[in-house]
Amino acid sequence: MRLRSLKALAAAFLLIFLGVTVATGLMVNAASRATIAQLVDRRIATESSNVIGPSPVDPVRVAARIEEFSQQRDTGDIGFELRDGSGWHIAGNVSLDRRLPMGFSTIGESVRIKGLSHGRALVRDIGGGMTLTTIAETEPFDHYSAERVRIYLIGFGSIIVVVVAATLLFGRIVSRRIAALRATANAIIDGDLQRRVPTDGSDSEFDRQARTFNRMLDRIGDLMAEIGNLSNEIAHDLRTPLARLRAQLLRLSRRIGDDALRDEVDRAIAQSDEILAMFAAIMRIAEIEGGARRAGFAPLDLTGLVEEVCATMGPIAEDEGHSLIVAATDPVRLVADRQLLSQALINLIENGIRHTPAGSTIRVSVVADTRFVVMRVADDGPGIAPDQHAQALRRFGRTDASRSRPGHGLGLPLVAAIARLHGGSVELANADPGLAVSVLLSRTDGMPGTKKG
Repeated sequence: MRLRSLKALAAAFLLIFLGVTVATGLMVNAASRATIAQLVDRRIATESSNVIGPSPVDPVRVAARIEEFSQQRDTGDIGFELRDGSGWHIAGNVSLDRRLPMGFSTIGESVRIKGLSHGRALVRDIGGGMTLTTIAETEPFDHYSAERVRIYLIGFGSIIVVVVAATLLFGRIVSRRIAALRATANAIIDGDLQRRVPTDGSDSEFDRQARTFNRMLDRIGDLMAEIGNLSNEIAHDLRTPLARLRAQLLRLSRRIGDDALRDEVDRAIAQSDEILAMFAAIMRIAEIEGGARRAGFAPLDLTGLVEEVCATMGPIAEDEGHSLIVAATDPVRLVADRQLLSQALINLIENGIRHTPAGSTIRVSVVADTRFVVMRVADDGPGIAPDQHAQALRRFGRTDASRSRPGHGLGLPLVAAIARLHGGSVELANADPGLAVSVLLSRTDGMPGTKKG
């Protein structure tokens, strides 16, 4: 069995411990019974020899010795029976209704000796066809065996209860520590790079592990900050000369009288705008992934936001020969950044307009369940091959069909960064025909969607 969870490990430990404890209890019980039997056997062998006395054996003398022993305090609890060769009772303080086997044997209530529930018996041939049976109890009280079992159950049961309680407590402590670690990791995945594992200052193993994990996160955060700062500095440093170049090209375009040359300059200005837009997108993604935009989260009506954006983008789609339709949507409220979700939806609609032929239809819908809100944009255009979905979601990722079209491959990565900030993700699927882009947004407790009747 593969033990891959804390519950499985705890259950396996408890099962093993329970098995070992039960086996130990049974062995202790068996060992105690065997020890008592050995002690009783030794005693009845000694008393039997004392009763028989020296050879030759005289039945009258044996009977007298039995009577004498029965009156003594230390041997009064021992039973004797002397039988002749025919099996008839000659003497003794007990009378058995049947013969017992020669040697040592265990007897019980079946021998019908008053006051005896469990005992040991020794049958010896003393000569002349006579046998002497010596009997002693192995339980000082009636039903002592049941009481002994109860004592074992209470004793070993208490151990089991204590160990089970300790295991459950230990499992709860470990589960809480693991949950804190998992919550920190999930928060960092969602963009809260400042989140750390809680520590209690106890300097325990868990506390030292948390501090080590936090130091690792600090180091990773420093490295990411350095990389981010480097990217931002490069973007800032390049944006400034590009902006100056664009301004110079714009002034040059106004002075040129040759239309052909002016068209060349205008195309250079357009390329400068494309590069500036690319740098702006890079810096926007870095800002979103840094988690700083979480401060702008507020309750909003997502359905109303989608309808508002689609109302704005509808005329633009019509001008390009496309139809923009808002499909049936669930009324949904959640805590999110209104501006970022608007930008994500606009990017997806613009992608649908840019990458589908005239006459195509773009459909926007919102659905919700208990965990996620899904904002879906689907078109009936050529779509993207399934083996290129991952490429389309990478920064600067351009599919084979889109390389000849304007763009810099940062639209879908920007949408994915916005989804991650909201605890979700972006999924691409085949719309048969066309492409369906689903933006999953995590639901916030206390802000459930409401449905109209």
